[in-house]
Amino acid sequence: MKRVAYLALTNLAQYILVNMVIPQIEQGVHGVEVKGIFFIHDNVYMLVKGTDTADRLAKLHREKEIYLQACDQCTYMRNLAGSLIEEAKVGCFPDFYKEVADKVDAFVTI
Repeated sequence: MKRVAYLALTNLAQYILVNMVIPQIEQGVHGVEVKGIFFIHDNVYMLVKGTDTADRLAKLHREKEIYLQACDQCTYMRNLAGSLIEEAKVGCFPDFYKEVADKVDAFVTI
């Protein structure tokens, strides 16, 4: 099975993840193994504690070992430090690549 990492970059990323990708991963029908998701710009809000999306992502992290990371600058610019789920790391591109690059066949930007 192919392995991918997602870069949640565009303004459609939340819609795509919440309505397509996350449900497919939960149901075991996504078709690839997701090794990581990097949340950039306003997409960092998907990792805020107490939200349905963050709870689902935390569960996927625990069950499927999906690495979750929020962009450090995006997090700080939105005053979200300390507000993200503990399963999500905060860092920059080099940190994300260090964690997933040798585990994936492709990076996909959504």
